[in-house]
Amino acid sequence: MDKVPSVFNNLRPLTIGFDDVFDHFETLLDDDFSVSSSRNNYPPYDIRKVGENRYNIEAALAGFNKKDIEVIAKDNTLTIKTKKEKTSNKKNGNGEILHQGISKRYFERSFTIADDVKVLGAELKDGLLTVSLERIIPEEKKEKVIEIK
Repeated sequence: MDKVPSVFNNLRPLTIGFDDVFDHFETLLDDDFSVSSSRNNYPPYDIRKVGENRYNIEAALAGFNKKDIEVIAKDNTLTIKTKKEKTSNKKNGNGEILHQGISKRYFERSFTIADDVKVLGAELKDGLLTVSLERIIPEEKKEKVIEIK
């Protein structure tokens, strides 16, 4: 079966150096349409703009604490995931668990971030993990007026 040309193919002649971005969008669209029913939507999250160049990713992680979660920034990917438990006993600091009705749901969620976005830090408070990000615009990307000679 031939692949149908995407809307991004119409944009390619109008841009320079964005081929990898369009390829990424095509991959996301292909993934969403082929596995949308089985796609995992956990944990729920918000992305907030909290300043001109500052953003927060807020993930609802009720029942988890700092030692259960890893936040990893590598290349252009920010990953939030749970650590695997090392022991299988059913004891915690509050005594032995006789019935496990509150499950620990293991997950891994990744976000693609731009080259000029820096991860400032992460905080877990009242079941809400907040990852702070800032877009750092280099001098060469800032607007400048070109003198005409």
